[in-house]
Amino acid sequence: MPTKKKRPARKSEKPPPQRRRRAGQRPGSGRSAVVRTPGPLQYKVVELSTVDEGTLERTLNEWTAKGWNLDGVQFAMREASKRPAMAFVFFTREGAPAEHDEDAARERLLRLSDTGSPTAALAAGKVQEHAAWSVPQMHPLSAHERLARLAGLDEPEPPEEGLTLEPEE
Repeated sequence: MPTKKKRPARKSEKPPPQRRRRAGQRPGSGRSAVVRTPGPLQYKVVELSTVDEGTLERTLNEWTAKGWNLDGVQFAMREASKRPAMAFVFFTREGAPAEHDEDAARERLLRLSDTGSPTAALAAGKVQEHAAWSVPQMHPLSAHERLARLAGLDEPEPPEEGLTLEPEE
């Protein structure tokens, strides 16, 4: 195994510049550190179902512009692919936690249970609109009635309820 040659030690021609120090102080001790007590944090979670460069970039720019700080990103992977299926982007910011009004939440839940959700109400309205202009719904035929119509019979035979045996003479 070849040996490396040692480099000769460098000898500078001029010494390093002298630092100005006050007597009895260490370097960097002239400034006092600002210590803030951490306040309560608010958390924001953004779910991304489409994970690509543009979506992540738009999300980060949107929420950091609103004063949120990026805390982390968690990717949900598929087994069959190396690309993530979803991403969860976590943000934090200092501030008072959001106030929870339990009475208002209970009232809203009661209202939703009585009337249904706004989304369900919209869907029901669309169904009613569609039913108003669409073809009236025909009642489904039994298999026996359908076969009778296909065979060209005008009236299908009534279905037999049960067999009645007549006595022999």
